[in-house]
Amino acid sequence: NATQEKGRQMTSSRWRLSAAILVVVAIATSTVLARTFLRPTVPTYRIHAAPYVQRVSAEGLLQAVNSKPILAPRRARRPLTIAWMVSDGSPVKKGDVILRIEATDFEKELERGLSENKIAAQQVVQAQAARAGKIANLDRDVTMSKKELHNAERFQNRDETIYSRMEIIESEIDTSLARHKTDHAESAKTTQDQLSTAGIELLEIRQRQAQLSIDRAQQGLNELNVVAPHDGIVVFERDWNGKTLQVGDTVWPGREIASIPDLGEMEAEVYVLEADAGGLEVGQNASLIVEASPESPCAATVKQIDPVAQPRMRGLPVQYFKVILELEKTDPRIMKPGQRVLARIVLVELERGITIPI
Repeated sequence: NATQEKGRQMTSSRWRLSAAILVVVAIATSTVLARTFLRPTVPTYRIHAAPYVQRVSAEGLLQAVNSKPILAPRRARRPLTIAWMVSDGSPVKKGDVILRIEATDFEKELERGLSENKIAAQQVVQAQAARAGKIANLDRDVTMSKKELHNAERFQNRDETIYSRMEIIESEIDTSLARHKTDHAESAKTTQDQLSTAGIELLEIRQRQAQLSIDRAQQGLNELNVVAPHDGIVVFERDWNGKTLQVGDTVWPGREIASIPDLGEMEAEVYVLEADAGGLEVGQNASLIVEASPESPCAATVKQIDPVAQPRMRGLPVQYFKVILELEKTDPRIMKPGQRVLARIVLVELERGITIPI
């Protein structure tokens, strides 16, 4: 019995030890699981009030506030081909040739006009001679018919005591026929004179048209050279793709092809992406650098904003707002029209604000 009692006590001790071990393992396991699954999954940040500035970037070109436009010759009535031009941005003096128009088309027009004028003049002379000859012949016909009418009226048989009724009637018919012949001759002369005069006038119109072509060609030849109206730097116009005119390009009469800007006052034309233009307003501050001189930043102010966003390049759907920046000062040493600039426009500026990361 003592042995059995001792065995039961040892078995009970083993069970209590096993239970204690299981409790410890369970507590440890629950702690690990709690630390694993109850850990926060969203990162947290400590935020605090601080000075806040929201800026938008833009890029574009410098341009002069005031400039003298230079136009292609206006009197020409045809597209003009550029034969020679100075380099974009070249300094020029008053009267210097900055662009020359190809003379071949005007020379051909002049030659054709001279030829047509000569032919028309010869045709006018021939038509006048033909008219004079026809009128002279018709004058003779009129003179002859008038003589016949005079003789018919003078020697008309009217005395019924001398002539028979048939002879009197025949004499009246002859007189009436002579009268009709006279009227017809005079009418033919008038009609022929009018027709000949109209034909000559048409030829004279052709001659005047040829003379106009001659005058136009001579004016074009006299205006082949486009000169600078005053001293300055030549800036050629750019197309929608930003390219300037080149030798061989065609321009229309009266089109603005270049300008000579006033370098004392410059402004910047920059483009802001439509998606970044929220809050963009006139009067906002901006900073600007010229790419060629990044060490000299310049303060600026938003002067003008286009009301509608448009694509900068044909075929690309990305829209931009064109913005004009007024510079605080102009430095002619580093600022030239057409230079690329980078700008940062301040949309929002607060002394104290709270920002939260995106």
